[in-house]
Amino acid sequence: MSFMTLLLPLVLIGAMFLMTRSAKKKQQQAVDMRNQMQPGSGVRTIGGMYATVKEVSEDTVLLDAGPGVDLLFAKNSIGAVLTDDEYNRIVHGIEHDLKSDADVVPDDASSLTGTDGSADAAASDDQPVDLGKKGETEAGAVEKTAEEKTAEADGGPKKTDGDSDEKK
Repeated sequence: MSFMTLLLPLVLIGAMFLMTRSAKKKQQQAVDMRNQMQPGSGVRTIGGMYATVKEVSEDTVLLDAGPGVDLLFAKNSIGAVLTDDEYNRIVHGIEHDLKSDADVVPDDASSLTGTDGSADAAASDDQPVDLGKKGETEAGAVEKTAEEKTAEADGGPKKTDGDSDEKK
């Protein structure tokens, strides 16, 4: 037998060992997480329901899903045990921010620039902005471009969009 024929089965057995080891590790973490549940903990079921743990027994968990709604679940159906801050943020919409007093960003930028709005008033007193098409005067006549004016002064023909510089 050659070295390669022995190496292939060894590599396959090693890969299977690593895969089963990581799966067992994840299962053990899930069991530890479920064993940490205590009454009052916020949880998320594998179905996506958020609730508070009311009672914990050996194989089941009694969850309080709302006023007067108690549900009995198997311990295996608990997908995650949440921290109090995370549960309140998701279920009640309460943000717990440690820096709530510092660095508040204002809704508008006027307080950041240090002006009191006088710059805006000065800018609006300037001449009105012309929103017409480029090259048109107020009377609506089309002004000639600089190239067209030079071509007329030279006496040569004007170039249009379809013309090329080549002689035909």
